[in-house]
Amino acid sequence: MVKIVIGDSRVVESREVSDGVTIRRRREAPDGTRFTTYERIEKPNLAVLKKNGGRELYDRMKLSNAVKQSVGKFFSSEIEVEEMIDVIENALYDLGESEITSKQIGDKVLDVLADRNEVAYIRFASVYKDFTTLDDFVKILEERRQQKQKAA
Repeated sequence: MVKIVIGDSRVVESREVSDGVTIRRRREAPDGTRFTTYERIEKPNLAVLKKNGGRELYDRMKLSNAVKQSVGKFFSSEIEVEEMIDVIENALYDLGESEITSKQIGDKVLDVLADRNEVAYIRFASVYKDFTTLDDFVKILEERRQQKQKAA
């Protein structure tokens, strides 16, 4: 059985992990045993205002699952999808609001997809914007082309 008391341990080494938001600390307990802890900044809870008027806590896993289900096959790895979720999540927190709408979440997903994979962007948009006709596809394709021309 391993007994670890973090309060009485001393930090031997601290290092930022490659994700840029986690700190890895090597610690030494009074008895000389060493162990590692990982520290992350805890972000405040976000409330999501749903289209139907309901409210729920933001759930990273729910967003991740929705993105993976709708456009995950367009990306080469799970890591790439998780990095994209990080970008979306950071953009949501950067809004500086304690409440966000489900529309804001969908819009951020589209913003990130527009830069990463155009086919995934169109597929996600078709579900998110509830396309019902071919004209809906043509319209979003035209909007996307115009955005690319402005950026060029």
